[in-house]
Amino acid sequence: MTLASRPSRPRSACILGISAYYHDSAAALVRDGEIVAAAQEERFTRKKGDERFPHHAVDFCLEQAGVTLADVTHVAFYDKPLLKFDRILETYLGVAPRGLRSFLLAGPLWIKEKLYTDRDLRQQLGGWDGPLLYAQHHESHAASAFFPSPFEEAAVLTLDGVGEWATASYGVGRGHTLELLKEMRWPDSLGLLYSAFTYYTGFKVNSGEYKVMGLAPYGEPRYVHAILEHLIDLREDGSFTMNQAYFGYLDGLTMTNGAFDRLFGGPPRVPESPLTQREMDLARSVQVVTEEVMLRMARTAHRETGMEHLCLAGGVALNCVGNGRLLREGPFKRLWIQPAAGDAGGALGVALLAWHRHLDQPRTVVPGQDAMRGSYLGPGFTDDEIEIELRREGAVYERLDRASAIDAAADLLAAEQVVGWFNGRMEFGPRALGARSILGDPRSPRMQAQMNLKIKFREGFRPFAPSVLRERVAEWFELDTDSPYMLIVAPVRDERRIPMTADEEQLWGIDKLNVPRSDIPAVTHVDYSARIQTVTEAVNPDYHRLLRAFEARTGCPVLVNTSFNVRGEPIVCTPRDAYRCFMRTHMDALVLGSFLLRKVAQPTREEDSDAWQREFQLD
Repeated sequence: MTLASRPSRPRSACILGISAYYHDSAAALVRDGEIVAAAQEERFTRKKGDERFPHHAVDFCLEQAGVTLADVTHVAFYDKPLLKFDRILETYLGVAPRGLRSFLLAGPLWIKEKLYTDRDLRQQLGGWDGPLLYAQHHESHAASAFFPSPFEEAAVLTLDGVGEWATASYGVGRGHTLELLKEMRWPDSLGLLYSAFTYYTGFKVNSGEYKVMGLAPYGEPRYVHAILEHLIDLREDGSFTMNQAYFGYLDGLTMTNGAFDRLFGGPPRVPESPLTQREMDLARSVQVVTEEVMLRMARTAHRETGMEHLCLAGGVALNCVGNGRLLREGPFKRLWIQPAAGDAGGALGVALLAWHRHLDQPRTVVPGQDAMRGSYLGPGFTDDEIEIELRREGAVYERLDRASAIDAAADLLAAEQVVGWFNGRMEFGPRALGARSILGDPRSPRMQAQMNLKIKFREGFRPFAPSVLRERVAEWFELDTDSPYMLIVAPVRDERRIPMTADEEQLWGIDKLNVPRSDIPAVTHVDYSARIQTVTEAVNPDYHRLLRAFEARTGCPVLVNTSFNVRGEPIVCTPRDAYRCFMRTHMDALVLGSFLLRKVAQPTREEDSDAWQREFQLD
């Protein structure tokens, strides 16, 4: 059954949304229009990007809502597998026989599993026999962007790799209605263009794109002309055609091919090999082109819809540098970006689409507030539950009241200690927002390198993001709006910057890394920018109190905030996950709810040795 039909309105509905089988599977539950729970499967299985049916996420959503599958009135799936198979088959026929090898790998999987999604979903749900609804991929993205937004009406822009056929779309949402007006189609895709450069610069597609974005400021845009001259034919409305002579994803098993290699002077970088200026310049160039495409598409959506506000979703909407430019240079007054903008968010989008479109239910908007609850939609744990887990792990801890735990964390952070922070319900989406975070002092010039190499076990060039009190953000950054989901990059204010010396101005590439750029160097990127999270008392009172306590001690209302995980591992979900991550890194302390753990007091365990840490450097 598609989401276009509209049966009679039920008095109550419990809708389970699911995304699965491609990457980053997830489940979400919407009851009578209210978002009750949402989580990615990877957080429970500890397999990063887990694409399997989200059994654990479904169980959590049901438990959080206090219901069973018998209480679920509708199950909704975030795309249409038959349309996707149609695209794969048509693509193969269009390039045959060149794509035989890739088709032989993908075809049997589709025939065996994905063409029988309806049957499989019902089996995975224990034989559930209620209504099973499907929406197109970009409809799910668009619904996840508009329906939870704080706008009565808005333009909607979706950008990703590919759904069934669409790779981008724009439309308009009004009240509880949503209509997509135009789409760009496979094989022309901004997401795939960016992923091609992710692959070529030696990072993993579908997870390394943010590394390319972080690498870009170290480079020069010397390849922009080559991209626009050879790879894409970009039109004024933001649509473009990709020159498939340079790409391998239609008929091969790689994103790029030999022609791409010749254009950019050599083969792809071998993963984990040293980065060179070429990779930095390639990253900068594709980032510049991506931002230009985003701006042109946004201007087109503004012109065609006449809306004042814009909602964004799809994997490309996680490009927070591009989002920052849309905010500063675009035609819209305000932006709202779905925090789970990738495929995981499709589970939430399709559930909301089922409620508003299929069941024709109204939508209530509270001015100035979105419906995501800060994206704190995952599991939470009571202090008693946390203590049970700590005892099982043999941890040494102090049990405090909540206010004392916050004060202790602030004291440690002011002393340049690195603190794991586990508090409240887990975030939905790829960003840590003060529930599953690792925190540090942004004033420390050593903090970025220390956290990258000794705690995150990742590339030293990677920038960290600041969390800042919403009421102080304009004093530190060139931003005076909400950015609760860490999806907007903005410049650090001029008066906070440290001018570069003549010698420092001559530095190239990664040599720029160790030059302090501001009085909060740990969160200031080499181009004087920062990926900002604004924090309010209404949305996350404990995290807001921590920032205020840190400000009282230091005069600085900003903290370094990075996700509570190490390289190659999903963000922690449970107290057990948090303790084990804490023990396997060089974090100084861990605060879980009302509990304080100091590293020096913990027992030494063989499994927490440096050998475990080296494993993650090979991810």
